[in-house]
Amino acid sequence: MAVPKRRTSKARKAKRRTHFKLEVPGMTACPNCGEFKKSHHVCASCGQYDGKEVISSEA
Repeated sequence: MAVPKRRTSKARKAKRRTHFKLEVPGMTACPNCGEFKKSHHVCASCGQYDGKEVISSEA
């Protein structure tokens, strides 16, 4: 079985993990109300998608 001969240094470990991070989901402004929503999803505040009311919003 392969076993490392030397201990992996903190710098080498950090270089390997530079791409291991959280990503922010793609958010776009709703054309109807202006709130930020996920792309290709129904707006949570006004309930519209593609210019049509999908979820009825009661005020």
